[in-house]
Amino acid sequence: MADAKPLYDTYNRVPIVFERGHGMWLETPEGERYLDFAAGIAVNSLGHTHPHLVEALKAQADRLWHLSNVHEIPDQSRMAKRLAEVTFADKVFFTNSGAEALECAIKTARRHFYVNGQPERFRIITFEGAFHGRTLATIAAGGQPKYLEGFGPKVEGFDQVPFDDMDALKAAITDSTAAILIEPVQGEGGIRPLSNEQLRALRDLCDEHGILMILDEVQSGVGRTGKLFAHEWAGIEPDIMAVAKGIGGGFPFGACLATANAADGMTLGTHGTTYGGNPLAMAVGNAVLDVILDEGFLAHVNDVALVLRQGLASLKDRYPDLISDVRGSGLMLGIKCVKSNADLVQAMRNEHLLAVPAGDNVVRLLPPLIVTAEEAREALSRIEAALDMLSRSGTDT
Repeated sequence: MADAKPLYDTYNRVPIVFERGHGMWLETPEGERYLDFAAGIAVNSLGHTHPHLVEALKAQADRLWHLSNVHEIPDQSRMAKRLAEVTFADKVFFTNSGAEALECAIKTARRHFYVNGQPERFRIITFEGAFHGRTLATIAAGGQPKYLEGFGPKVEGFDQVPFDDMDALKAAITDSTAAILIEPVQGEGGIRPLSNEQLRALRDLCDEHGILMILDEVQSGVGRTGKLFAHEWAGIEPDIMAVAKGIGGGFPFGACLATANAADGMTLGTHGTTYGGNPLAMAVGNAVLDVILDEGFLAHVNDVALVLRQGLASLKDRYPDLISDVRGSGLMLGIKCVKSNADLVQAMRNEHLLAVPAGDNVVRLLPPLIVTAEEAREALSRIEAALDMLSRSGTDT
């Protein structure tokens, strides 16, 4: 007998249906409104139905949806040029997702050493708690057993070390090491940021050993931390970077950025994509950049982040039995719970506030970057109500 549910059983879905969204708010068919501090897991960077994005998508949909990459796509060249102008990168490869951007980054690093006469240098050092995607290569890079189990032999070539152990990292570097791959702020791992000093030390280590620095800024990039990319706070530049989520504002879109030196092996026929860089994605991506790069936008992110961070610090002081830590950067913040983060997520949902669970018993707050100070205070009020309910009920968090 056929399963009554035709979808794969890979998600534990929340039984709420949203019919429409506008700005910071989502609405059910019954008219219930939820304040969205999840943003599709840091994807809806400009909120829901942002007028500039809607206009760009509709205009492009009336003209052209898809072209193979065997043809010139003018908006793709424009997007790549704009990204190169505001980042370290000389070269850009467009993808459909963060996992694909990471796959391209891994291939770029390995191919660099291959074409430069060092094919034995293919190993990549990664870090405990990392999440880089769900493909066979990216789950191997992430190294988490719960994602690796049952999918056959682990893809070879990844050496994992503790998140903040510089001695272990140095010991892991060998003559076969091609790159170090790290998230400046671990998202799925529980909003664990690297310090500016740690990022600079990693850059120095890569330079010392002639290996490439790959940054996964899929979740932390495109204004999320108050800079265009999180690594900018440390004043360093990677050799390769994977980007997705916020860069499409809700449209499936990712990119691998690299220096000309790092990308020297990615020549004709070495990599490809059917949908990556399609006209619809490029129209939306360029529209996102119009907003994010506008004067004052990142200052706004930092201003609202300060309101949110101070409010969360106050809640931590008032509910020490429920909150053990508040951490993160910009509008990528985490509440570390004393016990179950799932209980706090549910309690917040009961207050019509959406958040995202993460590793290390953390609740992620990832609001659209357009959030106002007033909306941040409204979210804090709802978090306080959730905490108060849990405190009075005696539920462990």
